[in-house]
Amino acid sequence: MIRKILLTSAALLAASYGAARQDAWEIIGPGGGGAQFFPAINPQNPNDVFVACDMTGAYVSHDGGDSWRMFSLGQVSKGFIFDPNDARTVYTRTSGEGSSGRAGALWRSTDAGGAWRLVYPDPATVTGVFENGDHAMNFIASSAGDPGEIQALAVDPADSHVLYAAMRRNRASRLFISADWGKTWKDAADLAGGGRFITIDARSPREDRTIYVIGENSVAMRKAGAWQRGAAAKGVTSFVDVALGFSAGKAVIYAAAEHGLFVSEDGGASWRESRLPGEAPEFEAIAASAHHGEVAYLSYGHLSVGGEHFFGVAKTTDAGRTWTLAWKEAVRQAGSNIHDVWVSQRFGPKWGDKPLNLTVAADDPNLCFGTDDGRTMRTRDGGRNWEGVYSRRTGDGSYTTTGLDVTTNYGVHFDPFDPQRMFITYTDIGVFRSENGGRGWVSATGTVPRDWTNTTYWMVFDPKVRGRAWAVTSGVHDLPRPKMWRRDSVATFEGGVVMSQDGGRTWHVSNYGMPQIAATHILLDESSPENARVLYVTGFGRGVFKSTDGGTSWSLQNDGLPQKEPFAWRLAQGPDHALYVVVARRSEDGSFGNSGDGGLYRSTDAAAHWSKIKLPTGVNGPNGIAIDPRDSARLYLAAWGRTSTDHAISGGVWISSDGGRTWRNTLSKDQYVYDVTIDFRHPDTLYACGFSSSAWRSDDRGETWQRIRGFNFKWGHRVIPDPADSSKIYVTTFGGSVWHGPAKGDPQAKEDIVTPEVAYGR
Repeated sequence: MIRKILLTSAALLAASYGAARQDAWEIIGPGGGGAQFFPAINPQNPNDVFVACDMTGAYVSHDGGDSWRMFSLGQVSKGFIFDPNDARTVYTRTSGEGSSGRAGALWRSTDAGGAWRLVYPDPATVTGVFENGDHAMNFIASSAGDPGEIQALAVDPADSHVLYAAMRRNRASRLFISADWGKTWKDAADLAGGGRFITIDARSPREDRTIYVIGENSVAMRKAGAWQRGAAAKGVTSFVDVALGFSAGKAVIYAAAEHGLFVSEDGGASWRESRLPGEAPEFEAIAASAHHGEVAYLSYGHLSVGGEHFFGVAKTTDAGRTWTLAWKEAVRQAGSNIHDVWVSQRFGPKWGDKPLNLTVAADDPNLCFGTDDGRTMRTRDGGRNWEGVYSRRTGDGSYTTTGLDVTTNYGVHFDPFDPQRMFITYTDIGVFRSENGGRGWVSATGTVPRDWTNTTYWMVFDPKVRGRAWAVTSGVHDLPRPKMWRRDSVATFEGGVVMSQDGGRTWHVSNYGMPQIAATHILLDESSPENARVLYVTGFGRGVFKSTDGGTSWSLQNDGLPQKEPFAWRLAQGPDHALYVVVARRSEDGSFGNSGDGGLYRSTDAAAHWSKIKLPTGVNGPNGIAIDPRDSARLYLAAWGRTSTDHAISGGVWISSDGGRTWRNTLSKDQYVYDVTIDFRHPDTLYACGFSSSAWRSDDRGETWQRIRGFNFKWGHRVIPDPADSSKIYVTTFGGSVWHGPAKGDPQAKEDIVTPEVAYGR
């Protein structure tokens, strides 16, 4: 009851501090923690701010960045563009993947980011939304052909129906114009130099617009009906970022190359080089105030000043003739004007590093946002002070999200002896602990070996001994995804087992007999003696390890498993005490064959021997296994779809009623299922989650499934029933922190995508 009250308080806290969600869900955690991109401030309403990330989430704030709401469009947002005629209309362009390569889409919201409709390709031409590959990245198929990639967009300053887009098709960039709000497009010009930024001069005649298109290393300008193509900046083959603002009616164009900085005040016809105080900087991002073009902010790194190297943000107020270092930090020297929340305190100033992207308010050049590898930072006083807006410190010194959550996590874990203590096992930021029922969080890896702190894959508490817990950690993240083991030898993976005797406050290594491994799962045999606990651990690329002395020592138990680097990933134990291990190595298309693709193995003698269970026909990527606690022969298998042309096959949820001799698929709508969970209170109730913007519930032992409305994050991991409230569940995600909400979904939830042809649960 105590914890239930605290979580209710947490929801009230989120309601008062966080951006209002459009459903009954909340997102918990410390906030931030992953790379954030493309901040954008609404020029007509600077309280409306947008941010994207590379983990498929996007974020909107309606209070100037104090709180945020996550939304999901099923693809990665690549930036935001505002309608200068309507403060509530905003566009975002997204990228996906298809058989012909990258396929882009354009979305529009007319309620300041509340709901989104597909603009391009035309919804009337949509023939399907397909997913494929390691990321299960989707693309929108159209009968009109490959839509190409939208690189930049602008809305006419006097007519919202007129849109200008730089599109890349068949390796060529061209300017397209729509006069009907994006329904149809007319090919207007060749953009031989590329098109990464478009601006329309609002002072130019409506019938003969002056258009600036900044390309890879030069500017194309249309004026008085003719195109003028400027020269490339000296010695530059590609800009890393560009910006444009108007000052006293004149366009000021800024362009940053990796090691060069250039300014043009004649439409790109010529460039002058600009320099920072210091030597040999590297540049990352630049942004200018649209209506105060003489003001710009520039992110830099490796700037040598007095023998020390610095990173941060420089500012100009005179169109790049001089610069001041408004944000200046070193690896071990935090900036005195940098008011971060928890990232720098836990990992040091360099962890977030210089901003990856910047944005400046159109009418207030003192307002600037910067996004980096873990944070979104804001200045409201022209760079004199910078504050983290991704998290907030609570009264007890812990941290809580403001809604900017960019973290991968695998589990939510609860101390059986303390209803207020819970943990989230994260990638990149390790494990975080809450001592107040989820209202605030602190890092719990301070005593874990430094090289192991990146990822905590799982942890388990001893249900009989207060304070005793074990966790598996690694310096390698994102397993079992092939993107990790295809490029690195698993023999070099670091990590192991850590143990705590004080409820996860401190940890010590418990690895004797176990080499350095990427340890990904740990299972406690609760029937073993309290003074000689039996534990099993999966070592990715090593196999299964067993301890009979509470984790003090370990032995390898691989008899019957693949002998070459078995990618042991997940463990499970049935009511008959039989053990199961999922071997997760897989090829995208099944080309590894029976000896190399993933597998499922069972042991009936406490891991002394393993026997292979035949997978369902066509399945080569098992991800998770669950066993009915009342029937040891009833198995639930989560499977990753196998690549086939434009879509995946053989994935989803498979059920066996005879111990794995035969299988049948009961959830094929979601081809990328990460895990299946059985509700410990009601074994007839199952949950499934994966990479298809959906979580699923079954109340008939997996025979039929219903989408859990309101959860729409593209990359989900697993569902975990809330032990304090049977009406709630947690959903862990690959990049969106932990969602907490109604176990049956919210029937009144407003969906982010409202275009029927591409809606969730299609």
